[in-house]
Amino acid sequence: MLYALEASGEPPEQVIRDFWRELPGGADDRAYADAIVRGVAGDLARLDERIAAASDHWRLERMTRVDRNVLRLGAWELSSQPTLPRAVALDEAVELAKRFGTADSGSFVNGVLGRVANELGRTEDDADLLRAHEAPAAGRG
Repeated sequence: MLYALEASGEPPEQVIRDFWRELPGGADDRAYADAIVRGVAGDLARLDERIAAASDHWRLERMTRVDRNVLRLGAWELSSQPTLPRAVALDEAVELAKRFGTADSGSFVNGVLGRVANELGRTEDDADLLRAHEAPAAGRG
């Protein structure tokens, strides 16, 4: 949907409607995907600034559309989803880049998002934060 959003220039809600009309998906996946599209579209300038600052010698307009939008997705998750561990955000973005991008996309996305995560203060300790967040309260079993 992010690719279509950029390519079409349509408003996010139109892109979301068109996408799900063509490719129906599960309710759980749909809600998160819709949130990503709305979140990225609503914060595009800030996300692009973060990506540009983290991508040495690469201007956004020189990146492939796939790489640019996978980076936007990953940067949005890192900046807007504090309970999502850093490793999960990076791994998912790298897998998308490998699947839909070029032979070099996975390593490029990993490097740029690693720097974005560092700038945001997202450390490898995110997994510990997630476990603490999901741990049952004392006295509950």
